[in-house]
Amino acid sequence: MITRREAALRLDIPLEMASRHGIPVRMSEAAFADLEENPPAWLLQSRANRTGRKPVWVQLTCDVCGFSEAARPKKWWPAFSYLTCAHHGYDELPEPASGFSRSEVDGIGSRFVGIVDEPRA
Repeated sequence: MITRREAALRLDIPLEMASRHGIPVRMSEAAFADLEENPPAWLLQSRANRTGRKPVWVQLTCDVCGFSEAARPKKWWPAFSYLTCAHHGYDELPEPASGFSRSEVDGIGSRFVGIVDEPRA
């Protein structure tokens, strides 16, 4: 059995779309395989509309401990130098390069902090 979220990840569609189009909360692997082999019109249209500019899902991985999760990227996320779980400290990451300053971005995925190293102005 797979969850609706796992089905959305595998189909590369938003979770909201999976729910709106009746993908059940849990489905068998056989039912999912049938959905992939015989996609409904809404799924075909979704794939045809893909521009490739913005991914539907991204894999977030902690650079300290390796914990990983899939999340929907947000427009406001900058390019991160590092991603860490919120409970890790600054001392667990390499120091910023000479001439760079470091800032944190909270609220990435369910538990991450994004670290951004930028050249000093």
